[in-house]
Amino acid sequence: MLYFVGTPIGNLKDMSLRAISVLNEVDEIACEDTRHSLGLLNAYDIKKPLVSYHKFNERLSGEKIIEKLKSGKNIAVISDAGMPLISDPGNILVEMLVENNLEFTVVPGACAFVSALVLSGLDSSRFCFLGFLPQKSTERKEFLEKYKNLDMTLIFYSAPHDIKKDIQTIYEVFGDRKAVAVKEITKMHESANRFLLSEGLDGEPKGEFVLLVEGGKCENQNLNLSEKEHIELYILKGYDKKEALKKVAKERGVSKSSLYKYTIEE
Repeated sequence: MLYFVGTPIGNLKDMSLRAISVLNEVDEIACEDTRHSLGLLNAYDIKKPLVSYHKFNERLSGEKIIEKLKSGKNIAVISDAGMPLISDPGNILVEMLVENNLEFTVVPGACAFVSALVLSGLDSSRFCFLGFLPQKSTERKEFLEKYKNLDMTLIFYSAPHDIKKDIQTIYEVFGDRKAVAVKEITKMHESANRFLLSEGLDGEPKGEFVLLVEGGKCENQNLNLSEKEHIELYILKGYDKKEALKKVAKERGVSKSSLYKYTIEE
């Protein structure tokens, strides 16, 4: 069995009892940076062999993990912080596990963007996590164009040297919206900085950021029609005159009586 194990994103006390138990029971632990993970494992007196598994050796290391699983070993995969696969290595390994019909499961834990969504104060009923933006300017804008009209909170990860550039690019594509930059989640200096995209972020950026941006409003192409054309569109779709008036009034935010004149034959 392979276990994808969530680890703390800042506060070591966020390590779950199940995560501790699983890491103590597996034969070895695959991690992004063995030196970094050693600090966490030492804090919980977990003594297991560590193997390197990061984005630069993901396929080669994944093949070795597959062979060990086939030989009967139990292995845990952890990232430097948070959940594996979420803007961290693991997707290629999951594909390989499925291809080889090998069992795997998840041990839930902290996830930075979920915590940031709660801290942001933005709408959490619907959201879209988009991870890190592409590095090239044209690719960044093309990527953002696909999501600018989504009527839900949009969530990005951003490095300190990219955050101001990310905000500026999002502003250029989306226009002005509410935004929140969250950092140091679960740590002593945790903060949620609320601002408008047009204002940008104050101060010198330090630490990794979760950037949350207010959703857009889906454009109703029917509103580009005249009132008469709008009504006729629904009549052509099979609605009777009364139903068509009701739907058009709702879409345009007006009363049915104000539209009635457009249904009278001239």
